[in-house]
Amino acid sequence: MGDIAHFKSTDEIAWCPGCGNFGILLALKKALVVLNKEPKDVLLCSGIGQAAKTPHYIKCNCFNGLHGRSIPVAAAAKMANHKLTVIVTTGDGDCYGEGGNHLIHNIRRNVDITVIVHNNQIYGLTKGQASPMTDRGFTTKVQTHGVMLEPFHSLAVAIILGAKFVARGFSNSQDELTDLIVQGVNHRGFSLIEVLQPCVSFNKKNTAQWYAERIYRLADEASYDPANRLQAVEKALEWGERIPLGVFFRGEGKTYNELTGLTERPPLCETAIEHIDIAAALAEFAA
Repeated sequence: MGDIAHFKSTDEIAWCPGCGNFGILLALKKALVVLNKEPKDVLLCSGIGQAAKTPHYIKCNCFNGLHGRSIPVAAAAKMANHKLTVIVTTGDGDCYGEGGNHLIHNIRRNVDITVIVHNNQIYGLTKGQASPMTDRGFTTKVQTHGVMLEPFHSLAVAIILGAKFVARGFSNSQDELTDLIVQGVNHRGFSLIEVLQPCVSFNKKNTAQWYAERIYRLADEASYDPANRLQAVEKALEWGERIPLGVFFRGEGKTYNELTGLTERPPLCETAIEHIDIAAALAEFAA
């Protein structure tokens, strides 16, 4: 096994000092080492936001897309090359706001990708507006009278829609988060890993200390069964004085590539293009 220097990027990191993104970045690098991956075998996809800068800080294949459009790019890449390890790094606004529709339908398709959501409960890149995850009553420069809406119940929605691996970690808990990423990548099917992370610039409520006083581990509860979907939904809706971490749900099912037979074919990148005859296809348009 190598070390995280194998994935070291030369790009200068632009995050604020103390940002929870640093912890997620380190855990992701550690996970890739544990998974024994090579940079050429990994694709990181992202949209727009502070979380979306993550692929620049890891040496591997990278695709930056439009705001909220990281998941369809990742899904297409996995369909084109089922041998590729495809990971999405996205923020709570990028994924649950602009990208909500793509999240829902790629869970339904059960595309074999891992989506890591950096959840700081705020829009950090655009200077502090409320995101779909912002607590009700939280005031910002835009929501001056406080957020009126109920936060999006992201994990519960993912579990109900049939995501095969749903988990939550904390950016300050390195070993635990690394293990969750390893489990998510290894699990067949759509994996959603939400990571609680403090935004030191624009969210003065949900700080590292605030989280530390409330989080607990599902693994410490002997009666908890991650195969029990109803129990998983109940825990996913728990928020406030107690916030659970760990694997909420783990299930099985055929992936999109398996359903469509793509896993039985060589990836497009290994296909000899010069041997493909498109005459029949062109004739259809000429008719």
